[in-house]
Amino acid sequence: MKLSPNHNPTEPSDLLIRMHNQVGAAVDVTGGTVGEASRWNCHGCGDRSSFTDHLGTIRLRAGQHAEFCRAAYQRIR
Repeated sequence: MKLSPNHNPTEPSDLLIRMHNQVGAAVDVTGGTVGEASRWNCHGCGDRSSFTDHLGTIRLRAGQHAEFCRAAYQRIR
């Protein structure tokens, strides 16, 4: 089994921002731009925001996660 970063997963319909972690796995910010309607999800390690929040806050937290995450759990057969 080989592991490769999931750098190009299918884009959700509510995708706002796509960042990449240190090995290229996607970190997506999804939801709405108004109010506390946004969240983030890492396609490398599977971590995600625990709750929705304002876009600015979620964007900052997703960026911080992407900066330090080195996980690449996408399996290639």
